[in-house]
Amino acid sequence: MSVYNDILSAKAKKKKLLAILIDPDNFNLNIISQFADKINKSIITHVFVGGSTVEEEETEQLVKALKPLVNLPIVLFPGDVTQIAKNADAILFLSLISGRNPKYLIEKQIEAVSILKNTNLEVIPTGYILIENGKETTVQKVTETQPIPVNMLQLVADTAKAGELLGKKLIYLEAGSGALHPVPLKIIEAVKKNLGIPLIVGGGIRSKAQLDAAYYSGADIVVIGTAFENDINFFNELKL
Repeated sequence: MSVYNDILSAKAKKKKLLAILIDPDNFNLNIISQFADKINKSIITHVFVGGSTVEEEETEQLVKALKPLVNLPIVLFPGDVTQIAKNADAILFLSLISGRNPKYLIEKQIEAVSILKNTNLEVIPTGYILIENGKETTVQKVTETQPIPVNMLQLVADTAKAGELLGKKLIYLEAGSGALHPVPLKIIEAVKKNLGIPLIVGGGIRSKAQLDAAYYSGADIVVIGTAFENDINFFNELKL
């Protein structure tokens, strides 16, 4: 089955999924065996690879090193076309629908086509929505867009639904890497209420309690990155 069909199947069975986000720019390849072993002994179901600012070829090198060590789908979460690695399994084809910068709504996507057509990557159209978290994130700086304020629930919900109606297969609510606060539960609930496609939530989740709360509020997939970067022992809370 495809990565996306697996996600749909899990959603239908009400099985919650967990992705670890690895930023090639912040990852030490010397500890990859130890890191992969902890992934394999945890409840993690997907490996996302990507970041806002990553040097060319770093993504491909990380995927190459990781792939023999984990038996999980490796999904690209690219901040730029330079992060497209042919050796991954799938790619979240992101459109920053919370912003109005045409570069990240459609221009980067057009630029990616010539690369993607020469790969076997499964392309998953994804509506990407930045949510205010208490500080400026790297994504804001790079994309030159503003997040949606946390008090504008209806705007977030309508933006997510518009993404679905435009044909996106996933909606990704993002507080940003190293966010001070995760996406508020009331926003997750508001988006989930009228959304028919799977919902991903990431940014600022640093505990099992926050993870469970995001699931309970409606997240189908939760993405955690910084918590693992800052403390590898966080895996101990997520053992099988």
